[in-house]
Amino acid sequence: MKKTMLGLAAALLCSISGVSMAGYADDRAEIQNLSNRYMVAVDAGDIETVMSTWAENGVLEWIYGVEHGKAEIRKAMSGFGGGRPYDGPANATSRPRTRHQIINHVVDVDGNKAKTIAYWFALTNNTPQKDVQLLYFGHYEDELEKVNGKWLFTKRHVYNETQSNRSLFYPGLGEKDPRQKK
Repeated sequence: MKKTMLGLAAALLCSISGVSMAGYADDRAEIQNLSNRYMVAVDAGDIETVMSTWAENGVLEWIYGVEHGKAEIRKAMSGFGGGRPYDGPANATSRPRTRHQIINHVVDVDGNKAKTIAYWFALTNNTPQKDVQLLYFGHYEDELEKVNGKWLFTKRHVYNETQSNRSLFYPGLGEKDPRQKK
C-alpha cells in the first residue's frame, strides 16, 4: 500500500511539474512568435498586425523618440519599414527591400508578465551593387503582459547599435562598464 501511495504521489508531482513546464514552454513560444510576427509585419508595412502586438498603454522607445500608447505608436510606425511609400516606376516587377531578423531570445516569464532580450539585425538589397548588405543591428529589451490570454508588448526599448543611441555598454545584456578596472 505504501509503495502504491508513493508511486501515486510521485506521478502527481511529475504531472504537476510537467504542466508548469508546458505552460512556460507555451508562453515562451507565444512570446517569441509575437516578436517574429512584429518583425515580419514591419517589413511588410502591415500596420494592423504591428498594432495587434501592443497593449493599449504600450511604450515604444527607439531612435526616433518615445511613443506612449497605441495611437502614438501607430502614427510613428505607419511610415516605417515596409510602410514607407514606394516611388519606383509604375512598370516595376521587383523592388529593393529591407528584412529585419530577430535572434537569441532570452525570455523570463513571471506569471502574466515577462521580460525579453533579443538581438536584431536588418539586411538590405537596396545597394548600388544590387547585393545584400548588413544595414543595422542592435537589440530589444521588452516587457510584456498576458492580457485575456494573449501576450502583448507593454514596453519595447529598441537599441540601434549602429546609430546615435548606441551605448558604451548595455547592462540589460549583462555587459559591464569596460572602463572599470577588474
